[in-house]
Amino acid sequence: MNKKEVLGALEEIAVYLEIQGENAFRVSAYRKAAQALEKDERTLEELGDPAQLTGIGKGLGALIEDLRDHGSTELLDDLKKQIPEGLVPLLKLPGLGGKKVGRLYRELDIVNAEQLLEACEENRIQELSGFGKKSEEKIKEAVENMGKRPERLALPQVLEGAEAIGRLLDETPGTLRWELAGSFRRGRETVKDLDFILAVEDADSVQKHLLALDNIVEVIGSGTTKISLELSYGDVVLPVDFRLVEDRSFATTLHHFTGSKDHNVMMRQLAKDRGEKISEYGVEKESDGTMMYFDSEEAFYEHFGLPWIPPEQREGHDELETSYDSLIRVEDIRGDLHMHTTWSDGAQSLEEMVDRCLEKGYSMMAITDHSKYLRVANGLDEEKLKRQHEEIRRLEKEKEIRIFTGTEMDILPDATLDFSDDILETVDFVIASIHSSFQQDEEQIMKRLEAACRNPHVDMIAHPTGRILGKREGYKVNIDRLLDLAVETNTILELNANPNRLDLSADILEKARKKGVLTAINTDAHRFSMLEDMAAGVKTARRAGLDRENVINTWTAERLEEHLNGS
Repeated sequence: MNKKEVLGALEEIAVYLEIQGENAFRVSAYRKAAQALEKDERTLEELGDPAQLTGIGKGLGALIEDLRDHGSTELLDDLKKQIPEGLVPLLKLPGLGGKKVGRLYRELDIVNAEQLLEACEENRIQELSGFGKKSEEKIKEAVENMGKRPERLALPQVLEGAEAIGRLLDETPGTLRWELAGSFRRGRETVKDLDFILAVEDADSVQKHLLALDNIVEVIGSGTTKISLELSYGDVVLPVDFRLVEDRSFATTLHHFTGSKDHNVMMRQLAKDRGEKISEYGVEKESDGTMMYFDSEEAFYEHFGLPWIPPEQREGHDELETSYDSLIRVEDIRGDLHMHTTWSDGAQSLEEMVDRCLEKGYSMMAITDHSKYLRVANGLDEEKLKRQHEEIRRLEKEKEIRIFTGTEMDILPDATLDFSDDILETVDFVIASIHSSFQQDEEQIMKRLEAACRNPHVDMIAHPTGRILGKREGYKVNIDRLLDLAVETNTILELNANPNRLDLSADILEKARKKGVLTAINTDAHRFSMLEDMAAGVKTARRAGLDRENVINTWTAERLEEHLNGS
């Protein structure tokens, strides 16, 4: 396990102990150990013996070493066996943590959601001290919503399944090539289902292979050209359609199931004007019934005198008359300007993140650990920030990459900033973010954002609406006002590429583009794997029609530095 995973495991142990009703001091010991680890900026490997840190004894040190070296420890394994399996999902319900779930378990013998709902209906929850009638009503509503399937699934809910199915198809005998189509390919934030297009040479064997999957919840339909399944991935039941076609029809089938209804209507009308008819299997000449096939979507569009239209733009607007030559691509990104290390709440060390950015071919990057206000993220105070920036300068001399010193600084609830101007003046790239008091009214939220935009040292506002896809709508932002402020103050707005955020959304980004707002696409990475989220951010940017010139991390390091210095 890396450091972040060990911290999660220590918290998991503390929660399980709370459920069992263990002594508060024992529970606290695991949380204090996690805090001691998090405050130390070294990786676990650099740290060596965890017991050298204040707050971690020999026993806990050995447990942490087990987690680090083996990915497990006997205590955690035993606790998972002892805690009823049905209690774990209850921990995700709003307002329920380890202590409250433990009381429900020990005092009311509740071990699953069904029993919890029954207790709510019988008004037994409100009788427990610390709960009350209102909390019982909220718990009842949350439990009732647990089993409901949303009409559309948010992108973060389907990613695990999409990636797993992709790996499966790579190894499926009889599959020549495949592509994920539909809303997912167009970069929508929600999808009704996943549409996989498969070019196959033996449909029967592919069908048998897919129907033998061990995570099938239900077979909706099974034929030689279409297989519809519901597959389980963790807590998500994912509807998936597999379209099986001959290789010669792959391009037209992919086009058919990628474009929106309006885009496909536009293309069919274009074909009709030429005396042709588009189907998912090819393009038919109406004069003699001859069917034409294409090796690729590029060849399909070329047949109609069109350049290849990016999937993200196939929504039935003006894509047939628009050039996308300068539309941003992943290959255009020269650096990531928002990431975290073990100095705050990241899993990797500063040098590890630098080396991984070099491996990705980046020519620049920014290290932007949290500021002091965000204590849960082990935010850096002024002294620690200074020490980190000294380390960055040392590393930059050794590495062939421009490393901007940075901070992700909190915009506080009272509209002040977490660092003073004399501190910010020493930082290359200053990010300002809202991480607290989301419930404030629009006037106060805008007061906070305006204070950040008008500060001469703030370069960028990160994840500007605070939303979490499928979980949180975000705080109350006057988007038009924010975009105007960004233009007026020359403040960069972030497209946070984390699939859980994609903040700003494509529709807001399109407005930003038209107003001339500068954008940065960043991953907000807290570990290596999150650096790969850049692709999701670029897809959203493409959906908004952003050109590479709109996005500052497609610039050279020299040009960005001139911009940051006000040149």
